[in-house]
Amino acid sequence: MPKNKKRNAPHRGGGGGGGSGAATSAATAGGPHRTVQPFSDEDASIETMSHCSGYSDPSSFAEDGPEVLDEEGTQEDLEYKLKGLIDLTVDKSAKTRQAALEGVKNALSSKVLYEFILERRMTLTDSIERCLKKGKSDEQRAAAALASVLCVQLGPGLESEEILKTLGPILKKIICDGTASIQARQTCATCFGVCCFIATDDITELYSALECLETIFTKSYLKEKDTSVISSTPNTVLHISSLLAWTLLLTICPISEVKKKLELHFHKLPSLLSCDDVNMRIAAGESLALLFELARGMESDFFYEDMDSLTQMLRALATDGNKHRAKVDKRKQRSVFRDVLRAVEERDFPTETVKFGPERMYIDSWVKKHTYDTFKEVLGSGLQYHLQTNEFLRSVFELGPPVMLDAATLKTMKISRFERHLYNSAAFKARTKARSKCRDKRADVGEFF
Repeated sequence: MPKNKKRNAPHRGGGGGGGSGAATSAATAGGPHRTVQPFSDEDASIETMSHCSGYSDPSSFAEDGPEVLDEEGTQEDLEYKLKGLIDLTVDKSAKTRQAALEGVKNALSSKVLYEFILERRMTLTDSIERCLKKGKSDEQRAAAALASVLCVQLGPGLESEEILKTLGPILKKIICDGTASIQARQTCATCFGVCCFIATDDITELYSALECLETIFTKSYLKEKDTSVISSTPNTVLHISSLLAWTLLLTICPISEVKKKLELHFHKLPSLLSCDDVNMRIAAGESLALLFELARGMESDFFYEDMDSLTQMLRALATDGNKHRAKVDKRKQRSVFRDVLRAVEERDFPTETVKFGPERMYIDSWVKKHTYDTFKEVLGSGLQYHLQTNEFLRSVFELGPPVMLDAATLKTMKISRFERHLYNSAAFKARTKARSKCRDKRADVGEFF
């Protein structure tokens, strides 16, 4: 059983969330994907922002990582232009506010800016709060996504606790509001789980967050007398996000609370494996594997009463050949459930290796995998950069202090956009050639018969 993070875990203390040390190394490592243009009063108009801003694309900062800043601008340029975006988060136009929120979020996903954010955290929190309260679906999603990245930047501490104290009640209200957009509720559920994971220092608040998320995903449980397949609904995506956020928070709970949750959910959670939504089946399977890992970490001789029926169900999903399901879904499902079955039957986990810069990290447990997947969803491709420089994430994954690299080493590690273009072109040509050969073989077989 790998080490679980408890209330006194290392990242709760001096993790620092990418503090000044990380900020220094971040300045060396580079900035976001796209150079941000300064915003004048004229630029702040609705027409200019909606048509000329590149920030309406959530991936605009994350495609090439922070390397572009070294080539086209400076740290001061980035901070100056981000100030313009922060000002636009209170614009009268909803589209402008949404684009500004996404722009700030993408920049913070690609680069550690601890000191810059620390000085403006209250301004950003006020903007996020306003957009969550008064915005529509897309604006609420952008605000919640920014709140998650904001807490990742700051790490555990009083600053993140203040953000959670301000935004937590609003997030809970949206999550439980049946009239709100499903997509907004889904993003808010993920945000609520991530922010609680980082900032919650009060055990009662942690328990309250778990209960809030439980009320959502347990609605997908089969009723006691119902043995049919669970049909997916528009709410299924919300239930999946709530389940994954709940599972994340369970990894930092005290042992006594984990035992209570295991007793409550261990016999009900397998019912989600019969859902006709592949993502729900996968989320339920991975959550079950993680629960088994936690249970066996507390009691090495842990015994599960319905083991035979559970393994039979898992084996069926690991070898599923249902013709009514898409090939991609079946391939993905079989791959995941082969690992889940090994975890339940053999207590085994297939170790994965994640490389970032000159370092590598081994994912050797379900707890670590689930935590990694969560932050990958929040940060996207920027996660690799944060793993190198963000002290909070390095503490979570037990990577030690950030590795300081000189400019020459960083330059040798980078691949220019031209080189990347050549590589992608060569790969495309190779795939096209392989497909052509395969078609020719099929044609020859057809002629023969």
